[in-house]
Amino acid sequence: MQDQSRTRHAAQPRHGADTEEEPSSRNGEQPQRGNDSRRSRNRRRIPRRGDAVVKRTRPPESETRQPDNQRQQPNGAPPRADGTRPKYVRWGMIDLTPEIADALDAMRYVEPSEIQRLAIPPLLAGRDVVGQAVTGSGKTAAFGIPMAETVNPRSRNVEGLVLVPTRELAQQVAKEISAVGSKLGVRVAAVYGGEPINRQIDQLERGVSIVVGTPGRIKDHMSRRTLDLGDIRFAVLDEADEMLDIGFADDMEFILRRTPSNRQTALFSATIPGFILKLIRRYLDDPVWVKLVEKFDGIKTAAEVKQVYYDVAERDKERAVREVLDELPDDAQTLMFRRMQIGVDRLARNLARGGYAVRGIHGGMSQRDRDRVMRSFRDGSLRVLIATNVAARGLDISTITHVVNYDMPDNVEEYVHRVGRTARMGKEGTAISFVGEHDQEIIEKVLGKVGADVLERKLLGIYGG
Repeated sequence: MQDQSRTRHAAQPRHGADTEEEPSSRNGEQPQRGNDSRRSRNRRRIPRRGDAVVKRTRPPESETRQPDNQRQQPNGAPPRADGTRPKYVRWGMIDLTPEIADALDAMRYVEPSEIQRLAIPPLLAGRDVVGQAVTGSGKTAAFGIPMAETVNPRSRNVEGLVLVPTRELAQQVAKEISAVGSKLGVRVAAVYGGEPINRQIDQLERGVSIVVGTPGRIKDHMSRRTLDLGDIRFAVLDEADEMLDIGFADDMEFILRRTPSNRQTALFSATIPGFILKLIRRYLDDPVWVKLVEKFDGIKTAAEVKQVYYDVAERDKERAVREVLDELPDDAQTLMFRRMQIGVDRLARNLARGGYAVRGIHGGMSQRDRDRVMRSFRDGSLRVLIATNVAARGLDISTITHVVNYDMPDNVEEYVHRVGRTARMGKEGTAISFVGEHDQEIIEKVLGKVGADVLERKLLGIYGG
């Protein structure tokens, strides 16, 4: 089956990047790769054709696989009467290899989400894809499924690369892709800062098919010659706008330039600012656009999120958050945002003294402490997590029912990112915002983009509500 998956890309010699600095090979020698003149001839600009944009429609028929004569409608692929298994089985309207379908069945993925339904077929067909959708739409499986089917698990070379903004997201994405490719034997490594690098080096030396990592740690491994990107067949930029916000713009380009120019590339982002457009023009080849927002500015939140805000004096915010927490159901799981690390620590300490089961997380904590907090939040034993923006970027926990903006974000895009942490995969959720004396400008911008009919103003009990 693996050999069949490799045929999606035309057999081409491996070409290097068009840059003066070359990546290191595994044996420590510098590979001799000249400039790739094919890049300038073949890598085209952003498509303007209407048929290159997929927008809440069924994927083009030419980009779906030919049906198998004995297709199984449910997940999984029971043997035929002669003991063989069908080449492909149906997951929703998508044709997948039996091993991937079995894995999705074990993960209890019954039907593809909208981003998966629209993005997976062109990716399986070998197309580059730009996916623009609100956070929590199922983007990881949208690129993880095609990547697991594309790489060769029998090879010791890294053939799949996923760049993510944070270590928490690296862990989550690696775990999900590993589960998707488990029946095929796909090995996945997560590499990120804050953890001893020797452990990651040992894992890479044993051989993995896919590497998921933060740009800084990826570059670190490249400089140590413990990671060679010369065999990359499938590269993904996940949460690209968040990587841009954190300051990884140069690192993203540095890494992409050191992968083969004939690789397949996917980019997923909630918003498409100018730099991301430049990346798309430069590094994606005639991509299919999968748009699940009305405009390219990405200012849209999931319809399943109930959004409310309260006017709260700064001195009353702790009383206000206690009132909100007291009214939540017992099974609620809440992600709360503060602007500064010291604010996270202070609020977590004060609420804990008041008897609330709450912990904080931010970039100033050790990796061990961050992992401990995240484990307890994921398994549900921790009901309230207070985080800074950076610590919560890319956080994908489907059980989050409430988001609380204790401190308002600095811009509308960040508000959308925060709100998107709840109502994952079509579930319902609630976003609550505290608007202080100095937040009038940002709340007016949010209301102007989101709409007063979506973001409802309410009065807290401490003010007579």
